[in-house]
Amino acid sequence: MSKRVVVTGLGLICALGGNAEECWNAAVNGVTGIAPVKTVNAEGCYANLGAEVDTPNAELSSEDYDRSSLLCIKAAGEALKDSGYEVTSANSDRIGVIIGNCVGGAVSIDKYYTAKQNGGGKNTDVLKMPAAALANNVAFHYGLNGTTANIVNACAAGTISLAYAADLIRSGKADAFVAGGSDSFSSLAFAGFHALHALSADPCSPFNHSNGITLGEGAGILIIEEYEHAKARGAKIYCEVLGSGVSSDAHHITAPDPEGKGQMLAISRAVENSGLSANDIDYINAHGTGTAKNDEAEFLSLHTLFDENDHLSVSSTKSMTGHCLGAAGSIEAVFTVKAVCEGVVPPTIGYTDENLANLKEKAGGIDFVPNTKREKDIEFAASNSFAFGGNNASIVFAKKPREIPDRTNNERVFITGMGEALGAPTAEISGDDYKEHGIKMAFYRKLDRFSQLQLISGMRALKDADITVTDDNSKDVGIVVGTADGPLTEVYNFQKTVCENGTAAGSAFAFPNTVYNAAGGYFSIFAGIKGYNVTNANSVQAGLQSLCYSADVIRNGDESIMVATGTDENTEVTRYLYDTLGILSSDKLGEGSVSIVLESETSAKSRGAKKYAELAGWASAHKSVEFGTIKGSEDALKKVILDACANAGITPAEVGCIFGFANGHPAIDALERDVLSEIFGADSDVLKNVVEVKQTVGEARAAAAAKQAAKAAECLSAEDCAYKYALAVSFGLGGQYSAVVLKKCED
Repeated sequence: MSKRVVVTGLGLICALGGNAEECWNAAVNGVTGIAPVKTVNAEGCYANLGAEVDTPNAELSSEDYDRSSLLCIKAAGEALKDSGYEVTSANSDRIGVIIGNCVGGAVSIDKYYTAKQNGGGKNTDVLKMPAAALANNVAFHYGLNGTTANIVNACAAGTISLAYAADLIRSGKADAFVAGGSDSFSSLAFAGFHALHALSADPCSPFNHSNGITLGEGAGILIIEEYEHAKARGAKIYCEVLGSGVSSDAHHITAPDPEGKGQMLAISRAVENSGLSANDIDYINAHGTGTAKNDEAEFLSLHTLFDENDHLSVSSTKSMTGHCLGAAGSIEAVFTVKAVCEGVVPPTIGYTDENLANLKEKAGGIDFVPNTKREKDIEFAASNSFAFGGNNASIVFAKKPREIPDRTNNERVFITGMGEALGAPTAEISGDDYKEHGIKMAFYRKLDRFSQLQLISGMRALKDADITVTDDNSKDVGIVVGTADGPLTEVYNFQKTVCENGTAAGSAFAFPNTVYNAAGGYFSIFAGIKGYNVTNANSVQAGLQSLCYSADVIRNGDESIMVATGTDENTEVTRYLYDTLGILSSDKLGEGSVSIVLESETSAKSRGAKKYAELAGWASAHKSVEFGTIKGSEDALKKVILDACANAGITPAEVGCIFGFANGHPAIDALERDVLSEIFGADSDVLKNVVEVKQTVGEARAAAAAKQAAKAAECLSAEDCAYKYALAVSFGLGGQYSAVVLKKCED
């Protein structure tokens, strides 16, 4: 029987208010937060509207945190207080943090570069730039030591973070999560959408005028908790979290599939995984951005799936909050939960009498709730989010307890393919690499360095696994990309142009590559992969965490095949930023992408696939220390190794060889040496078999972490290998760790 998952706390800050109740009251009464922008210079721009927050966090300083973190910490604090969840030393490792985000620390990049132009620029601002800092900052502020992740799938990120949190709780890996999304209003996003001519000169008008978006900012946080745990502590319960669905269009990097197939797959999966039919859904908080292409595709999706539903209400709260990017899904999830609890549907505002006549023609039997809230009993509600990269996500909430289908399985998981584009200091990619996979120059030119590396390694892994993606199997294949820094070079250079030449100077060609999930998006488009698609930016260890995440997706019954990847680039910008920090110095950096195909036993047997090794056990752990450091996180490293071994059903003594993360940094090398000695014994034979992959590939961050697992699989697959089990373990700056135990294939 699947564990029940519930919502026990809500936190929200956006242009409508400073807490969940203020925002909800404004939304149901049709109050808009859209006004002329204050934090971005819109001189020379055709649009100047936004939905900004006056004070992101009155208790903390922007000297300490990026604006996205300030918003997120504020909402997380409200949600924790609302839930009555008392975090103690005894339970802190059972509550984690999963945060969705789009633009990372874009405000800090702006701040740093602007100050640098004037002879200043603080090194501490560099640590605020990566999206990897966000979940860590929340965890550090509140002393939360459970699993962390930063889901960076652009505008679907907030919804995916909630889905991932619920899945981890159902698998028994946590009691609760602080989950949601946060994004700040930034000149990067404003300039980018302006360059794409995607902004509206008037307040956005979803499902109505549909002439562009209005950007917003904020954070929405939900405390997602296992039901029995919530019940035992006497928590109030808002509602149940039912099923979710994640998919990829495999169509275009910025435009949705006009036929809405990817959207419909995500929604259908969410409904089916909830044990429901389309006719059961009472309310949908739509993605509803207000652009013509998005609204048209969503209209088609809704009509195709729900035209037989005679009681469905649909609204877009973006008409009041603006589009809050990575926070949009979780902000809208808070509104959806409130709608279920209060029996009120918030409206989509902005309709005139003439508009209402047009809506009647387009809406059919669906109630799009124009201008005025709708009071109705809501048993089941869904929240939908769609994003750049063709990423789609949907999640379902229920008023009353409901048993959902248990799709989890105990199937063995195997590594059946591997591919890489890896090197130190840089990876070599030539025209021959593109010809190898039939990649045309017109497609190649769209890709930044980060995406090029990802595409080559991903295609090599599929080829090595002898997998050809077709219409028949495209929905059964998924992707998890792990990265430390993402396309930080593209982000930094785009912001540099805006700082030097003004907001109106943003490049429409460059902007799509500033989102972290572009690499996974391009890979899915070229390969035709339409299943689960997530990018996780969680520091150096993210490449190994991508295997853990992918294995969970297979065990949850979501996909049969996953491509787990670690990707990071080494450019002039990357070297400059790491040298500025004084950690992971540039002379030790490498770069690349390593992709590993994971496959369920049933799928591997049906294809007669070769098997490098079995992924026997996996785990992630975290100890809250300041982002950019590892000091004080030893307990998390011990825990992740022991947990991975326990998950594999073995003791540490059964591990034959270890693929470690030492990189030449004294503190990092000492941490690995001391903890391994403590767990395995200073004189144990296994410590003579520690392979330090980074001696060869450099500190390629997420790529090196994935390479550790690949090397372990290669070792075990060798005929003369005497070991039965191998361990790969990696660290992240901020106390994140992942470990996997691989087993030699004996059948």
